[in-house]
Amino acid sequence: MRACSLGGSFCALDLRLRTGRVGEAVAVRVNCSVSLEMDEGGLDTEGKMYASRKQMWEEEAGEDAAGNPKNALKKQEWYHKGVSYWEGVEASVDGVLGGYGNVNDRDVIDSTAFLAEIFKECPPSKSSSLVALDCGAGVGRVTKNFLLHHFHEVDLVEPVRHFLEKAHADLGGITEGNRAVNFFCTPLQEFTPEAGRYDVIWVQWCIGHLTDHDFLEFFKRARVGLKPGGFFVLKENIAKNGFVVDKEDTSVTRSDAYFRDLFKQTGFHLYKTKLQKGFPKDLFAVRMYAVTPEPRIALTVGPEPGRAKRRPNQPRRI
Repeated sequence: MRACSLGGSFCALDLRLRTGRVGEAVAVRVNCSVSLEMDEGGLDTEGKMYASRKQMWEEEAGEDAAGNPKNALKKQEWYHKGVSYWEGVEASVDGVLGGYGNVNDRDVIDSTAFLAEIFKECPPSKSSSLVALDCGAGVGRVTKNFLLHHFHEVDLVEPVRHFLEKAHADLGGITEGNRAVNFFCTPLQEFTPEAGRYDVIWVQWCIGHLTDHDFLEFFKRARVGLKPGGFFVLKENIAKNGFVVDKEDTSVTRSDAYFRDLFKQTGFHLYKTKLQKGFPKDLFAVRMYAVTPEPRIALTVGPEPGRAKRRPNQPRRI
């Protein structure tokens, strides 16, 4: 993957929407201390079943359970196919949202509320400018509509060149007030942030393109980019159980349990989590996670409400 010459951003493969059900939003007090007792199976969008994550990653990306490359070509193909898919998508909000540009406002509302809760409970330092990193920045949708309303500076990282060029064209000329500063055209699995720069690293609708091994390695590298008291937010599609592999764009939708297991392996602590509300019911649920390098105690908002009857974990192409 060649670097983009836009002066400094990274990996945004914005929204991948698939069949699912959006449940009620909840905040919980939880430390990610429970590991999965078994390796759940899953399926792909063509109906193929996998007995375990191990089997899936070996077949799809040529990696063994420890992340060792058993077939380097397969892993290259995994990442190349993902970027190639998005290179064929229009550089617009509707394009990066898979034709669901209408969910943008609802997405921003819930992201804003989630961030506000965390800042209320754990106020950021006022001694320096607030800085965020937008991972999977796409055309700059999240930066423009959300992050720049809360941070003095935002850096964007995105591997798809024409998406990042669109973001730079829209945001790069802002020189006063809150502004986008750096635009990194780099795949997330290769990106290392500047040490101690960020109050928040926001990762939305892109981590599914990383293998489990590269997911863990990204967190190890990226934690150095956080300021003291800084944290990550992941906002991602959630499978009802196990995982679902999208064969078209080579991404994996993980279950809530799957994510929590990975967080445990990174050494990060799950501070708060909420479900996105108000999305169409035929899409995957979307969940937000705030994770921190050191344990914190979240305020208890209330017990998890009952959920509506769930549908089978079978994706439908949209």
